[in-house]
Amino acid sequence: MAVGVWHRLDQTARHLLPSASTVLLMLVGMVPMQLPGWSSVAPPLALMSIFYWAVHRPDLLRPSVVFLIGVLQDLLSGTPLGLTPLAFVLSYWLLLTQRRFFLGTSFLVLWYGFALVAFGAGAVQWAVFSLIAVDLLDARPVAMQALLATVLFPIPAALFQRLHRAYLS
Repeated sequence: MAVGVWHRLDQTARHLLPSASTVLLMLVGMVPMQLPGWSSVAPPLALMSIFYWAVHRPDLLRPSVVFLIGVLQDLLSGTPLGLTPLAFVLSYWLLLTQRRFFLGTSFLVLWYGFALVAFGAGAVQWAVFSLIAVDLLDARPVAMQALLATVLFPIPAALFQRLHRAYLS
């Protein structure tokens, strides 16, 4: 009987890996750095996780979880409530529609796809912030944020790939 309980606990922990890694990266991405202007260009680490898991294991990272992670990030960061969930859920939906294309491709194509998603999510957030401010805001911080995220993407992608192979295959 105890083996059955431990087995179910192990399976539950394995199934929570995509959600837990996304929340962990969201929290790491929110750690204040002692660099001037870092907060405006900090890469969206949670988006990297959402991208990877939406392509490789969307069954374990559901849209409702993506939405809740976005709400949590908005609450913790003080951004307008609903802005991050909008960007995350739109990105997730786009990835689900293009999932077949990404699954059979090389890492370079996956990396290019992430770049498109990062710039698209940044554009959505920039547009909403501009609407809230009733003024066209400077798009350079958003572009730098997406560029930095694109440059750093291979690092968490390699980590996710190792976690995926070790615990979910």
